[in-house]
Amino acid sequence: MARVAQEMVKNAGVDLDLLVKLLVKNASAELTTFYYYTILRVNLIGLEGEGIKEIAETARIEDRNHFEALVPRIYELGGKLPQDMKEFHDISACPPANLPRNMNNATEILKVLVEAERCAVRGYTEICHMTAGKDHRTYDLALAILNEEIEHESWFSEFLGEGPSGHFLRRGDTSPFVSKFLK
Repeated sequence: MARVAQEMVKNAGVDLDLLVKLLVKNASAELTTFYYYTILRVNLIGLEGEGIKEIAETARIEDRNHFEALVPRIYELGGKLPQDMKEFHDISACPPANLPRNMNNATEILKVLVEAERCAVRGYTEICHMTAGKDHRTYDLALAILNEEIEHESWFSEFLGEGPSGHFLRRGDTSPFVSKFLK
């Protein structure tokens, strides 16, 4: 626990308890999304699904990285993760990214994926608004995650025909924005 860091965040006017609560809820969303993306990715089959699988895999791994990057900040701020996995799942900031009824329909899977990313964009935007100019470390982390979540949303919305994303598939390293928090 980083006492001075907590003190600085409080003195800057940030509601520390609310911030920690939001970070834990978003960490839950990242870990549960990683799990659900694993199931969704496995079901991206056939000609239509295979073209999406690599991008879904990149988003899946990056969501796991987001979880890994959030955990140290939660503990630095005096928070902790629930000891019970079901409790942790149930406090997620985003609803479960469950398979659609027709689990072989790539378009329906894409709709689930894009909604999960849109929820994440909303959650990290809220944390950025709360910490901008007040808690630089949390802001930097939330902004890094937000940048990747926006790209994920863009990828999936492009496949749904909502317009070009302007983003390209990552080659090599994942989490270009968040990787500095994983070292």
